[in-house]
This record gives sequence, structure tokens and C-alpha cells, in this order.
Amino acid sequence: MAETAKSMFVNLPVKDLKKSMEFFTEVGFEFNLNFTDDNATCMVIGENIYSMLLVEEYFKTFTKKEISDASKTTEVLIALMVESREKVDKLVNSAISAGGNIAKDTQDLGFMYQRSFLDLDGHQWEIGFMDESAIPQE
Repeated sequence: MAETAKSMFVNLPVKDLKKSMEFFTEVGFEFNLNFTDDNATCMVIGENIYSMLLVEEYFKTFTKKEISDASKTTEVLIALMVESREKVDKLVNSAISAGGNIAKDTQDLGFMYQRSFLDLDGHQWEIGFMDESAIPQE
């Protein structure tokens, strides 16, 4: 069996760190201020799940490749599963109220409910709830 990771950090380039922090605060996320400065912040997503929001110029110091313009191309979809349909709606509605945009139509399969939004930089966040007891059995 392969080793499993203890935590996960998704690093995302942002144009304006302050605006991104304000946006994600309105969505309902918190930040670890011990890992926050003018170049970066550590957004707490869940237990051992984080996103480092890095100012684009600082992000470039970690890669030799060009940074994708998330408003035009997709390199990653950030998918988060939450504990209820209501939590899905609350997160996505908060993101829209904070200046985000709907990424695609709501998907409701009965056992799975999913909505998505684009943050201020165009990164696509998929927020979902799955009721495993309602999954159709073959």
C-alpha cells in the first residue's frame, strides 16, 4: 500500500492578496496568520487541508513554467465535499455575494448535489455533498 499524505496544500496564484483574503473570509474560510505576509497567506479549508494564496510574482519563484490565467484556462478544479446540501448552498451563495461567479449549472443526482463558483482570479471551486446511503445499488 502506498504511503498517504498527512496534509494537503493547494498553491494558487492571486493578483491581489488582500482582495482574495477578503473574498474568502466572506465565503467563510479562515487564515493562519502565522503563515501570512505581503506575498502569501495560508487559508484553512479543513482538517489538514490548506490553500496557499500566493501573489503572482511570488508564485513565479516556485516554478519555471508560465502561470495559467485562470480566467481563460483551467489547470485545476478544487473540489470540496461538505456535510450537507445546505452547506453547499451557503458556501456558493457566500462566494457569489462576495464577488465570485457561478462556474456551471447545479448538478443534483439525488445522492450527490454539487454547485461551483469562480473566485476573483477565476479558479474554479466545486462544492459538493454526497449521501452515500442514497447511492443507487446495482
